[in-house]
Amino acid sequence: MITPALTHVRVHDLCLFGHHGVHEEETRLGQRFYISLEVRADLSAAIAGDDYTQAVCYGQLCQSAERVFQAEPCKLIETLAGRICAAVLADCPAVEDVSVTVRKPSAPVPHVVEDVSVTVMQQRAHRVGFSLGANLGEREAILRAAVEALGHQPGLEIDAVSSFYDSAPWGVEDQPPFVNIVALGRTILPPHTVLGLCKEIERSLGRVPGRRWGERAVDIDLLFHGERPVKHPLLTLPHAHLFDRAFVLEPLAELEPELEIAGRSVTEALAELDRIAGDVTRRMPGQGG
Repeated sequence: MITPALTHVRVHDLCLFGHHGVHEEETRLGQRFYISLEVRADLSAAIAGDDYTQAVCYGQLCQSAERVFQAEPCKLIETLAGRICAAVLADCPAVEDVSVTVRKPSAPVPHVVEDVSVTVMQQRAHRVGFSLGANLGEREAILRAAVEALGHQPGLEIDAVSSFYDSAPWGVEDQPPFVNIVALGRTILPPHTVLGLCKEIERSLGRVPGRRWGERAVDIDLLFHGERPVKHPLLTLPHAHLFDRAFVLEPLAELEPELEIAGRSVTEALAELDRIAGDVTRRMPGQGG
């Protein structure tokens, strides 16, 4: 599976004068600090189009660091570096992860040292949604196992799971009815990596190749990954049929009705959907499964 490459952008030794430190003379007299930043971002659009507006601006990285640096003084340069990381992620949506090193040449230590420094790294956590369905075998048990497997993947956590929904087949009608659920969570993994995990879990739970939209032991669709769209031969986000499927929108509305995906709230999308009586039915607590 091809994963878009991330570009490294660096700013080295931004020099700022400030009053950070534990000792009274540090906060009173101040001293020089040197801040280096390294970020990773998917800049494929900027590279392909030679488009500055799609790039990560060096000046913006410096401004983010300086704004935090000149705000409330920190006793620890670890705290300062962590706050700069958080500011860069907030200010630069294209950045996936950031590493900040703060050097302190005049640290008050009773030894001969050139400087002391700390490095803090933070990664952006993206909101993700999954639609899971099954119409073969022990459907409910398989869906539970699929959600559990997703939640055990490093870099991915599941924080909400819908009720079970009984649904009529979609796309191909001559097959058994489905049981569907939706799961929401957060991940620091890129979209293509998450897609690969979904396919691996499907195989481990017994899915085998078959006709499109046909019967299956389990199906795990990645619905969305953060707010940035993805258009790739292997992956489209938001999912191309997200707004066409009641068995996706109904459980999403149960979990987070005001969730906005591509500018549309789940509630609005569900209200606009053409429905067939009995197409999707939510199971009440204790009702099977």
